[in-house]
Amino acid sequence: MPQFLPRITLASLFGLSAVGAAAGDFATFTPLGFSEDGSVFAFEEFGVEDGSGFPYSNIFFIDTERDAFLDETPFRVREEDENATISSVRGLAVGEALPLIQDYNLLAHPGWLAAFNPVTEEVEGDGQTIRYRSHPNLSPVGTLSLETFALDPISACAAITQDAQGFRLAYTGPDGESRTIHEDSRIPTSRNCPTDYRLGGVMTYGGGADNAVHVALITVLSHGFEGPDGRWIAVPFRP
Repeated sequence: MPQFLPRITLASLFGLSAVGAAAGDFATFTPLGFSEDGSVFAFEEFGVEDGSGFPYSNIFFIDTERDAFLDETPFRVREEDENATISSVRGLAVGEALPLIQDYNLLAHPGWLAAFNPVTEEVEGDGQTIRYRSHPNLSPVGTLSLETFALDPISACAAITQDAQGFRLAYTGPDGESRTIHEDSRIPTSRNCPTDYRLGGVMTYGGGADNAVHVALITVLSHGFEGPDGRWIAVPFRP
């Protein structure tokens, strides 16, 4: 694994303001970076659950070659106390994740948030297409397109979400060649009871190098206690 970072502080990881509870629960996305060779990407999602008011933080480590979680991850922390704060729960989560953050030297390789399309932004069209440059050097433009389709819900969601949805993701390169980079054959249990998906953004790493990695950021929508809920998943691919 890459060498350890000399020092990491909570302040360096969490220099962002806290968010408050609102109707529905859309998690905030925060990238943590890539390993030097691009084989690992990590991010955090955090927020306050609707209904319970409990704060939570989830930290995911993605093997970008296998499109799978690293062993013994993700780290999920939820404080069942309405008086608990987002800062405290995020501190607990990073405490669990810190050894891997250091092992892979993630903060030294932030990559680029090449495109971002949060649910708070009004966009033209259906919000299922993102056109972006892989690096801020006026590089050629690629396009990600997302399509949803019906799939059987997992057993725990059968009575909740009869209209369960999967998704298909396609990438069209600057040369105009298009290919499917992800297509669900089933709904993973980690998504709970998804009803829809939205292209939330793209992370890139490596520029035009042979080991360049792109990561599609997908917002997963589901039924919540007070309104729709949103969580994040990451789909890595090589352009």
